[in-house]
Amino acid sequence: EVHVVESGGGLVQAGGSLRISCTVSGFSFDDYAIGWFRQAPGKEREGVSCISKSGDSTSYADSVKGRFTMSSDNTKNTVYLQMNSLKPEDTAVYYCAIRLHYYCSDYYFLSLLNDYWGQGTQVTVSS
Repeated sequence: EVHVVESGGGLVQAGGSLRISCTVSGFSFDDYAIGWFRQAPGKEREGVSCISKSGDSTSYADSVKGRFTMSSDNTKNTVYLQMNSLKPEDTAVYYCAIRLHYYCSDYYFLSLLNDYWGQGTQVTVSS
């Protein structure tokens, strides 16, 4: 059984930084992309970033480009999202998701369909 677990969320002041993590277990697929999505109260879920299994491709939503960096450590089955220069509008529940047989690209954000989802971690940015 596949488990996707996010951690590292919390409260941070505007302009600050936070790193959230996503650890996957029970997973043995060779071809996939992992993405971060977020959902703010009263808003639709949106894609934030993605990374391919090999780590050689990443993509970011325009709203976070230059501020967020996604990375992976395959030895730990963990991906990270380093979030810098945080803004109050970044406040949301952040979800990690796995999309099988997919390569991370700008097209990744056109769909919310993923094969596995985590339970989410709350990120709150105060002004």
